[in-house]
Amino acid sequence: MSFELRDHTADVAVEATASDLSGVFAAVADGLAAAGCDSIPETGGERFDVAVRAEGVEALLFDYLDQLIYERDVRGVLPADNAAAVRGPDDGAERCDDEAWRLEGSARGIPLSAVDAREIKAVTYSEMAVAETDDGWRAYVVLDV
Repeated sequence: MSFELRDHTADVAVEATASDLSGVFAAVADGLAAAGCDSIPETGGERFDVAVRAEGVEALLFDYLDQLIYERDVRGVLPADNAAAVRGPDDGAERCDDEAWRLEGSARGIPLSAVDAREIKAVTYSEMAVAETDDGWRAYVVLDV
């Protein structure tokens, strides 16, 4: 799995690829961390869990990144080394309030005091794309900085 930060007018975009959908979600989340900090420490910070449900795959990616931004603000940490497990309606996920997509994951919360962090204000739906490719999965997300 991999990601690249892309220039996007006054914002920043993350383009990520991975062999599976869970990997591409984790790669986008790692791109979010990279957009918020030039250098991410290899060690330090405690892992915390994240769980999100949504009605579609793009909504799930939006809500996942939004939850990581929320965790950053509440915990005072940079969510890094992200792990995600995505289940869709075809994966036997039970429907709950018509929400068939689920993500369970975790991140290493690096204290913001340990990094020179930039503020990422929000994730946007602008140009958001999540698609299966011949090589796996690709996602593109614009972040409001």
